Amino acid sequence: MPVNPAQKEAILFGEGPAMVLAGPGSGKTTVITHRIRRLIGAGGVDPASILVITFTKAAALQMQERFFRLMEGQCPPVVFGTFHAVFFKILKYAYNYKGNQVLPPERRMALLREVFAQCRTELEVEDENEFLMEIGNEISAVKGEGIEIGNYHSKSCPSDVFERIFRGYNEGLRRAGLLDFDDMVGMCYELFLARKDILLAWQKKYRYILIDEFQDINLLQYQVVRMLAAPENNLFIVGDDDQSIYRFRGARPEIMLHFPEDYPDCRKILLNVNYRSVKPVVDHAGLLIGQNETRYRKALTSARGEGPEPVFAQVKNLQEENDRVMRELQQYHRNGIPWEQMALLYRTNQNPRAMVEQLMRMNLPFRMKDVVPSLYDHWIAGDMITYMLVAAGSRKRADIIRIINRPKRYIARAAFMEETVDLEKLKEYYKDKEYIVERLDRFEYDLRMLRKMAPYAAINYIRHGMGYDDFLKEYAEFRRMKPDELYEIADELQERAAGFRTLSEWLADIAEYNRKMKEQKEEAKQNAGTGINVATMHGSKGLEYEVVYILDANEGITPHKRSMLPEEIEEERRLFYVAMTRAKTHLHIYWTEEHYNKKLPVSRFVKEAGGLSTQASETRRSDERIAGVKSATAGIARKIE
Repeated sequence: MPVNPAQKEAILFGEGPAMVLAGPGSGKTTVITHRIRRLIGAGGVDPASILVITFTKAAALQMQERFFRLMEGQCPPVVFGTFHAVFFKILKYAYNYKGNQVLPPERRMALLREVFAQCRTELEVEDENEFLMEIGNEISAVKGEGIEIGNYHSKSCPSDVFERIFRGYNEGLRRAGLLDFDDMVGMCYELFLARKDILLAWQKKYRYILIDEFQDINLLQYQVVRMLAAPENNLFIVGDDDQSIYRFRGARPEIMLHFPEDYPDCRKILLNVNYRSVKPVVDHAGLLIGQNETRYRKALTSARGEGPEPVFAQVKNLQEENDRVMRELQQYHRNGIPWEQMALLYRTNQNPRAMVEQLMRMNLPFRMKDVVPSLYDHWIAGDMITYMLVAAGSRKRADIIRIINRPKRYIARAAFMEETVDLEKLKEYYKDKEYIVERLDRFEYDLRMLRKMAPYAAINYIRHGMGYDDFLKEYAEFRRMKPDELYEIADELQERAAGFRTLSEWLADIAEYNRKMKEQKEEAKQNAGTGINVATMHGSKGLEYEVVYILDANEGITPHKRSMLPEEIEEERRLFYVAMTRAKTHLHIYWTEEHYNKKLPVSRFVKEAGGLSTQASETRRSDERIAGVKSATAGIARKIE
């Protein structure tokens, strides 16, 4: 295939260090595979001395397959692998490690759960799976950066709780004779420092190292790679600092920014031609990412040339947003664009819940790259429904225990001796503590009030009349969250409950929703590869679609309300940039005037991308443009070159 001058320069590069800055859709896989072929062919390099490192097993396999196709059936013994696979291979030879000594992801979660159960805290953690995933990411970041645990301030919980979990987790690994993926990096680093003979052997084995997605590397991985590449330093790195979006896992784009300082003689090559997106998409995305300070400046161009301008539009609320998107998706499909070439992108996996319901109601085919959690599976929903069940007469021990201290009423678990709770006996148990008896009297009064209410009013009363929002605020402080994150879940639940007269009506609707979700999951398994793509911005990385919608582009959603520091805002901007550059031809960016009856400002990223200056004219032309669309491409979303 023909290559452009920058690609050719990268492919023909000889020995020493090189940094290839590969913008979105610029053909980086082509560069890597063609360079390997040239090293083996014209360069006469032993294939077994070439090491190609990626960040995921799937990416390594795909790269290997592309290379073998390029070699037309030949299978030279070039080594393709993830960082973890390469490091484990080194440890296996040094210490005779076996595969069953590596902690798999599912066992990691089990170990974290076990350790956390031993770290009793004043508040129970309700969102345990999400909490433990965040803790796991933080443990990886601490290990990947070699941070002293005593100097680390957790973002997920009080630092003393995190330190107890961190130490307990590592002790659990030690007792079981296991190591996790992060340990492999640290152990390789220590091994190479202590045993120069072993380091020398691996340096001789892998004389040429190529790394894909280099912007995602962490500090310890980089230090090991530098040791491995020395003294010849045939280190060929490919990546895009503007697409570094995994800081929460320890990735540091600054490493790529300082690469020329570490290797003053490195060749710097910019792949600046985007073969995926039309010029207006490239231009608006460029305006956005140009706002970041910590980056390499790049002037990117589109090989496809002119095309439709992105559509920027404000809608009143989520319902109006969903209705508009439904109409437009169907029009695109009538004009020949396959469903699988359309994508709806959101900041988090919780944002698309209302859209997923609408897609099911409209019976449109869709697939979810990320698990979209059911609102009704959230612990806040469980609390609200349990309150209403208790108000309706349930006296199950588990139900009462769940809600009795939300907000705090200082009722001890030990007070509940029997499976069925008698509130009069409970008051008798606390007869010497008048203030608790008064709280129980108030609790009974509140239950009588709830019994008369429709679900919407009941939730409102639980939150504001009974003080449940105070409990949410206290819980948010423990979890290092903003209370608004939890209030929004309660707002969404309250909105969903509107229109139902009784709890039984609402529960029947919830059961029907869960049934449809189960059916949809089964259909998705049977029809893999078809349907509108619903994904998070993170989940869309590396994919491309003819039509892309970025939805809920509001301040506090994107950038996320938890991101406040300058480096966090820059990461959020990179994430929005990644989402924009998934679009091949048609890009829509919508934001709502209000979210569950609360006013929300437009995201700063819309302004920075030039969205407000084009909003009025583009919104007017949007429907006309969609009606006139002719499908430019077909096929399913694929990994970028």
